[in-house]
Amino acid sequence: MKRLILIACFSVIVFTMNAQIQEIRVFSHRGGRMEHDENTLSAFQASYDAGYRGFETDIRMTKDGELVITHDSRLERTTNGVGVLEEKNMSEIEAMRTKQNNKILSLNELLSWLDGKSGLYVEFELKTNPEDLYPEERLHEFCDKLYKSVMAIKPADAVFVFTSSDYRGLRYLQQKYPGVDLLMITSEPCNEKTIAMCKALGIKRIGAKMEGTSRQSVELAHKQGLIVSLWPGLSTADFMLGAYLGADFMCTDIPIELKKFITDHTPWLNVKY
Repeated sequence: MKRLILIACFSVIVFTMNAQIQEIRVFSHRGGRMEHDENTLSAFQASYDAGYRGFETDIRMTKDGELVITHDSRLERTTNGVGVLEEKNMSEIEAMRTKQNNKILSLNELLSWLDGKSGLYVEFELKTNPEDLYPEERLHEFCDKLYKSVMAIKPADAVFVFTSSDYRGLRYLQQKYPGVDLLMITSEPCNEKTIAMCKALGIKRIGAKMEGTSRQSVELAHKQGLIVSLWPGLSTADFMLGAYLGADFMCTDIPIELKKFITDHTPWLNVKY
């Protein structure tokens, strides 16, 4: 028993020492979807006011080719609308409101809000599933509009990353815009298979599911030159697990609560918001 206690204490000490060196960038997932009205300006502003400069958001395209900030293809969960966003024109989307009576953001409105802010890290997720809504020609139109709009306002010190689980869009951006910063999202853990897939695609960032990920696999990813982002971030316990696993980046759905928890309980962690 004494030996087990000593081992546990030693592990905590080693983790603490490593955590002081390791920087973890925490970013607000959809503006903090468990604390605020997700993907709305009020959500992003609340996270910004709390000190966050890292954000994640989701982009889809309307029938008439306008880019809109929303996670779901179907409108019912988050808005007072009915049906599929990709089958609506922008004028129809503008007439809708979220369930909490907020405006549905266009990409241009979000970019106007981001423009001029310093120290930004932003993940723009390409929501191009299901594939039948984004055949190749429409997918290319979507990617071109998104990339050009985002990069037109990118501050010099910002890190803007294009992410997706739809590898078609990532491959297109990679071929059309050399040097683009990409992240491959997978619903699998960080392991040998997903690391190899990321390497084969020539993408340096992996967004993997925390469940099934080991500290050893994260170390392997680092040795392969990859940057590791882990999800989900539903609780403070999720964050602590991600920190232990050695994540470089972590999303959080509770940005306000998490920042207070870190300040009050783990000030020794090297966290950047």
